[in-house]
Amino acid sequence: MARRPLVAIVGRPNVGKSTLFNRLVGERRAIVEDTPGTTRDRIYAQASWGGLTFDVVDTGGLQSEQEIERASAVDIAQATQAQAKLAIEEADLIVFMVDGKAGLTAGDLEVADLLRRARRPVLLAVNKAEARWTQDAAVEFYELGLGDPYPISALHGTGVGDLLDAIIAELPVAIEAERADVPSIAIVGRPNVGKSALLNALLGQARQIVSPVPGTTRDAVDTEITWAGNPVVLIDTAGIRRPGKIERGIEKYSVLRSTRAVARADVAVLVIDATEPFTSQDQAIAGAIADAHKGIVIAVNKWDLVAKNDRTVKEFTEKAREAFDFVSYAPLVFISAKTGQRVGQVMELALAVVAERDKRIATGELNRVIREAVNRHPPPSKPNKWVKFYYVTQAGVRPPTFVFFCNAPQNVHFSYRRYLENTLREHYQFTGTPIVLRFRARRESDRER
Repeated sequence: MARRPLVAIVGRPNVGKSTLFNRLVGERRAIVEDTPGTTRDRIYAQASWGGLTFDVVDTGGLQSEQEIERASAVDIAQATQAQAKLAIEEADLIVFMVDGKAGLTAGDLEVADLLRRARRPVLLAVNKAEARWTQDAAVEFYELGLGDPYPISALHGTGVGDLLDAIIAELPVAIEAERADVPSIAIVGRPNVGKSALLNALLGQARQIVSPVPGTTRDAVDTEITWAGNPVVLIDTAGIRRPGKIERGIEKYSVLRSTRAVARADVAVLVIDATEPFTSQDQAIAGAIADAHKGIVIAVNKWDLVAKNDRTVKEFTEKAREAFDFVSYAPLVFISAKTGQRVGQVMELALAVVAERDKRIATGELNRVIREAVNRHPPPSKPNKWVKFYYVTQAGVRPPTFVFFCNAPQNVHFSYRRYLENTLREHYQFTGTPIVLRFRARRESDRER
């Protein structure tokens, strides 16, 4: 469950943070415009340098309280500020970007003060230093008291290599050692849905708490427990171990924290509030779980507060399936963390999903099932675009991964991919886990095994 280090790029609006982000990750992931405030949400991706892989998060511009009050959309400015502060809270290293052409500003001094209070390693990058005079002028940024400035041009790449050398020199190679063969379960969800209550209820029902394990979020401690004789690590994203460390405004923006926890987990328990409508944040966290190819259980909390009749469960399930159709394989469990209702089922389902992620199908049986499915419903074909399947094999687990060998993988339509996935689920369930289907070309002369 080791995780990659996290580098946050922060600074005032329009200093070039997104341009540097795109250069570090090697692709245009962040939108770059000459308009302050273009980046409002945190964007993150992987970067590699000198043999070390790490995550980079791009943030919206940090502004003073006066600038926020003058903003045309105060709520958006406040949300942007909150998300940037959360990124700082989560980061292992901060790259503080300033504008070499604009020179040192009062806003830079305010950001520097914020970063000193955060007690994180900080590297100072002076951007837009294409010309010699701006590189010379970088010395004025020593006034920030953050060490040697690194003059760079995020646009042209000048000096970025030196900055990357400094980044990997500061980052640990591994944040956390692997805990082999111990399944890990992350409890995730937006604020106030009952994550802390669920975690407390699970800890109260566990037969034994083995040990607190240092976590990778700044406000959480993972806990190893024994459940039904099996060691399990609970990854806490609720921050109940050290309450009060996150400002209330920042706590609202939890997708990044959830995503980081999911990256270390085998299964994520997504907690949603039965008394409120589904939100885009619920869906974003579910999407992060799916994108990471991790197992998922959806725990519908506060079920004790819902007025019920004989159709309540059916109607709620239908709405949930519609809202989370992209993780239709996720089991739902209706719980009350407050009363303890069905809390044990959450762990039972999560451990069942762990087992599903390790499931292997014999090659002979797998090919029989797929051959029957293809014969029953051949792939759509057009002139010169026909598809012929030769055989399929399971290439891996966690998640279950299947490789289909065929004559023209580029012609396998997404709807037929879905048909093949549904076929596999019909026969083998794979409850709670995504399955990965890959299609590879194979010469017809080599087709049969």
